Amino acid sequence: MILTIELDQEEDGPWIAEVVDIPGALAYGITPEQATAKAKAIASRVLADQLEHGEATGVEAAWADEIARRLQDLDSGKAKTIPWSQARRMILPR
Repeated sequence: MILTIELDQEEDGPWIAEVVDIPGALAYGITPEQATAKAKAIASRVLADQLEHGEATGVEAAWADEIARRLQDLDSGKAKTIPWSQARRMILPR
């Protein structure tokens, strides 16, 4: 699922990040990165809450689109697979 985040700076300095696809998922931050991280966290909580309460509309379709996009990236050569041993080294703590 690809979500669009819009950033804007208020006149008095703080940044606001809004996840366009999720109503109410917006946050302020001192930096664009901080505002974005906070907005992503809020969006994650909103989506998890929707899933928990059976309110998630379009989640299955969004995942089907994401899977199709990733398969297309593999088929076109845009993305490459790596062996599990390499992936494991990249994700597990050392």
